[in-house]
Amino acid sequence: MVNNKWMRAAIPALLIHSCIGSVYCWSLLKANVADLMSCPVSSIEFAFSLAIFFLGMSAAFGGRFVEKNVKLASLTSGIFFCAGLLVSILAINLCDVNLLMLGYGCLMGIGLGIGYLAPVKTLMLWFSEHKGLATGIAISGFGLSKVIFSPFIEWCNEAHGVKATLLLICVISAVCIGLAALLIKKPLHWKEPKTPFKIKEYYKVLKDPTYIKIWIVFYLNITCGLALIAFEKTIAVDIGIGSAFIALLASATAFFNTAGRFFYSMSSDYTQRKETIYKIIFASSLLVMILASASYTLVPVVVMLMAVNAGYGGGFSTLPTLLQSKFGMEKISTIHGLALSAWAWAGLSGNQLSNLLVNTLGYDYVVLFVVLAALYALSLGITCSIKK
Repeated sequence: MVNNKWMRAAIPALLIHSCIGSVYCWSLLKANVADLMSCPVSSIEFAFSLAIFFLGMSAAFGGRFVEKNVKLASLTSGIFFCAGLLVSILAINLCDVNLLMLGYGCLMGIGLGIGYLAPVKTLMLWFSEHKGLATGIAISGFGLSKVIFSPFIEWCNEAHGVKATLLLICVISAVCIGLAALLIKKPLHWKEPKTPFKIKEYYKVLKDPTYIKIWIVFYLNITCGLALIAFEKTIAVDIGIGSAFIALLASATAFFNTAGRFFYSMSSDYTQRKETIYKIIFASSLLVMILASASYTLVPVVVMLMAVNAGYGGGFSTLPTLLQSKFGMEKISTIHGLALSAWAWAGLSGNQLSNLLVNTLGYDYVVLFVVLAALYALSLGITCSIKK
């Protein structure tokens, strides 16, 4: 079998991330799921937040497991992810909301976290001279998934129903992630250190001011992104986009999400200070958010959704190289996993922030945009304070 960086790292990473990234198609699934379960969408909305929470926490605690055996980690990811989809189908049949939370939320979330983390270090080892390009390849797959699955889900929901849609995603994911687990392998020259990662080393990282600042801005970027992604479809309807173009918009924002992951991470290879990319992301997101708030019409809002999706994706793909530049390569999976705990808490706060402002308090989306602009301004200020 060919033993190079493309076959052993890039292709497996894309296979894994392109499957597990389908979690971001929740907005295209939830209405159909709620109809079959004869319950309001609001009663199942938390399933998506729970999936992101378990993603972040499983990554936070699974870093050492991934460091030891990347093949087993990839396979474990596929098992949990597919099990979550199957349990979700069972929950729909039984009209059991709690079972849906277990399937789509907990089980899928664990699969997401392990799968997200698994190929990153392997890619950085194979692409040692272009680590930003490497993480861009891996993490762009997560955004690419929505581009691929959005039109498929819209068609399959209409033609065969949401249960068939979830089952087909499960079958596709089982095949792709299984193949990825077979192919993925670290370079022969790399020998994983045998020294354990002690609790005091965790504590040392967690109390480091640079790590804390990176964690906070990463958390804020995800919170803002999820606040829009989870309500993207309803925002589109609110500004007058017809139902025929909803899937097109979803694919377009997913494309920018993917492009941002690749472009921003690749750009980090040419910057001495990796946090410069975060400054660009927050400044551009702040600008388009102000424009959309000032003129709540089709063009400014669509431009804002594209730019924020690009920055949202770029924040993910740039994170590993930023952490590596500050803390080194040896324990990068573990430290990256710890930082991804921010994703867990943002998964709870992002979606719920929009829900609170729009559905509970009754504000329009302009108020949401103003709040998100303030959070982007705060993120930019914190990023500028990170020392060399």
